[in-house]
Amino acid sequence: MANQEIFDKLRDAIVNQNFAGTAQLTREALAAGIPPLDIITKGLSVGMKIIGDKFEAAEIYLPQIMMSGKAMSNAMEVLTPELAKNKVEGEETGLAITFVAEGDIHDIGHRLVTTMLGANGFQILDLGVDVLNETVVEEAAKHKGEKVLLVGSALMTTSMLGQKDLMDRLKEENLRDSVKCMFGGAPVSAKWIEEIGADATAENAAEASKVALEVMK
Repeated sequence: MANQEIFDKLRDAIVNQNFAGTAQLTREALAAGIPPLDIITKGLSVGMKIIGDKFEAAEIYLPQIMMSGKAMSNAMEVLTPELAKNKVEGEETGLAITFVAEGDIHDIGHRLVTTMLGANGFQILDLGVDVLNETVVEEAAKHKGEKVLLVGSALMTTSMLGQKDLMDRLKEENLRDSVKCMFGGAPVSAKWIEEIGADATAENAAEASKVALEVMK
């Protein structure tokens, strides 16, 4: 089976919420010698983008998003040990505090980015979903003096607005200069990142890990 055919099947398995099929196709892709990163970026993530676009267009609803997320999780259970094999040994790149913004429970992209950051040498502190800005600021304060990257996700425009509030709070607490801030999610743009005074954004999980490494240099 050609690689593109495998990628297309992985994409379709995500879109069709095929739990068992996604994991099996992921194993087949690994057996065919396809790198884990390619499986994610050229197959699984393509399917998740389709699902995200359909959700934004109100063609599907939260239950379908969650079922596709479950299919994605099944694939990541297979891929995570493979990603760990390629993890950079030695000194940690820094601490990545990852979270989904208050009022938002869409954690598919969040989980994927968190996994990719861990595979690229970051120590991970995953705060989960629907996280108060106050909690993020408290955690940043606890780790003041360390190399810290805040990685926030928001799928909805309403929850995205909380990213500006977080930046303001970090300044008020004199923490802004001690952390790097990277935000992502469907409504987040480079223009928004510049407007709120954050450091970076990324189009997908694979790019997020590369951008994160650049930001922390």
